[in-house]
Amino acid sequence: MIFLDRQEAGKLLAEKLKKYADADAVVLALPRGGVVLGRIVADRLNAPLDIVVPRKIGAPFNEEYAIGAVTESGEAVWNEAEKSAAGAAYCERAVAEQRQEAKRRLNLYRQDRPSRNITGKTVIIVDDGIATGLTMRAAIRTVRSERAAKLIVAVPVAPADSVNQLAGEADELVVLQVPDVFYAIGAFYREFGQVDDKTVIELMRER
Repeated sequence: MIFLDRQEAGKLLAEKLKKYADADAVVLALPRGGVVLGRIVADRLNAPLDIVVPRKIGAPFNEEYAIGAVTESGEAVWNEAEKSAAGAAYCERAVAEQRQEAKRRLNLYRQDRPSRNITGKTVIIVDDGIATGLTMRAAIRTVRSERAAKLIVAVPVAPADSVNQLAGEADELVVLQVPDVFYAIGAFYREFGQVDDKTVIELMRER
């Protein structure tokens, strides 16, 4: 299955999540691309939209390939073999850089919103796809630390190994497609352009 764009994927995802409509749920989207889907899901479920901002740590010679991720609080999640290969100095520098970027995005996108409060809530974490699963694992750690009552991960596409890993960390996993062969999230979209900061800010303001 190839999705036309993030909007179509968001509508299909919302349909799978309709049992949570008017259920006092909170949608947390991962910026930037996940906010496009998160806005649609939140609107259709009549739920508030907020963000959670883990940051991927890319490999030294391929930033798109995740070897780790950082939670909002700065805790790192690693592929231990890749971390060792990258070296301690690189990993320390990358963690520091991504901590700062997470703070920048939280301040920019949330602006004057009150502090996020998800204690005792059903939380639906939305992104436009999962590859290694490290970034989503970092998002899950943040949500768990804030004492959500139930945690659902909802994405259009993810590889089987990541699905199997995350199944033990989320209370529920909603994945529209688990392909036999997985190369990159963008391969499952006809249109998968970059989402800029301005678009994220506008989507956060819509409701």
